[in-house]
Amino acid sequence: MARLTRLSRSIAGRTAIVTGAGSGMGRATAHLFADEGANVAVVDLRHGAVATVVTEIDGAGGRARGWTVDVTDSAAVQTLVAEVADEFGGIDIVINNAGVAIPGGATATDDQFEAGWARTIDVNLTAQARLVRAALPHLRRSDAGRIVNIASTEGIIATAGIPAYTASKHGVIGLTKSFAVELGRDGITVNCICPGPINTGMTAGIPDEAKDTYAKRRVPLRRYGDPEEVAHMTLSLTLPAASYTNGAILVVDGGMWLRHT
Repeated sequence: MARLTRLSRSIAGRTAIVTGAGSGMGRATAHLFADEGANVAVVDLRHGAVATVVTEIDGAGGRARGWTVDVTDSAAVQTLVAEVADEFGGIDIVINNAGVAIPGGATATDDQFEAGWARTIDVNLTAQARLVRAALPHLRRSDAGRIVNIASTEGIIATAGIPAYTASKHGVIGLTKSFAVELGRDGITVNCICPGPINTGMTAGIPDEAKDTYAKRRVPLRRYGDPEEVAHMTLSLTLPAASYTNGAILVVDGGMWLRHT
């Protein structure tokens, strides 16, 4: 029987760059995209983590290649984009997932605050704009160019002691909106995911008991999320069928941001 719908929900054969893909949400996203038939550029600062993820994907029958890149290095990002496009024949999807969280609040020493602020803004915000700009010629040639920027619920609410992280994630939301308006005329969609409490490397140092207490107090679903749950929402924004979703800010936090008490 013929299908009644015409829009594709497949990314098979498309090429995706995933930054911060060595662990956590980035790793889950790389795995999921490979499972769905995409060519995956696994990008991370840690060579060993990159090699591990590529080996995992290859072992499962997927297609991936790894790049060890500091996303704050403009020349390295330009090289990354050129090599990915050459390896896979183009670029259709950019997932800006790489991020850091460096403590340093208002009472930190000047040196600690300045260093943490500069590094956090560069990795979490400037690097996202940098990669989009580098990949833009290839995204324009795609018939379904997709950009997904990973922010955080810190882009909507705030936690004491991490002002650089909070500011950077607010910035990612603003960057997403601006690029969505500018690049929409090229048929490129730009959307944003705001994960809440997720079991990743950033939260690994929190004792399980503390996580459980926090989740039961703040999260309506009463638990931390899994990286794959975020990855599936990321995937949904990159489908060819998601062609009229642009500038969306999608919260994936179990309902945490809604809760007052």
